[in-house]
Amino acid sequence: MALMLTYELLPVVCVLLQNMNLFSDSVFNSLGYIPVNWTLLAQQISDPNVLGQMQKAFNHFVQTGQVWALLIGLGLGYMLRNLTSYG
Repeated sequence: MALMLTYELLPVVCVLLQNMNLFSDSVFNSLGYIPVNWTLLAQQISDPNVLGQMQKAFNHFVQTGQVWALLIGLGLGYMLRNLTSYG
């Protein structure tokens, strides 16, 4: 019975796949006619020193006291989790 059912559905599946192919072709063809300004996709890198930027951001994070807020929040969240968990 299962084999008969799959053989009956085979033409339906083929038609669906063909329609999907036509749909995807029409989408890709319509995208091909959109003018793309490739300079918008490129980036101008003014400072390539990535590690220096990370160090500067971390130092700012520590100097502004945000590291203490993070640690206090983690501690309070851990305690709250332990108080509200069952078991």
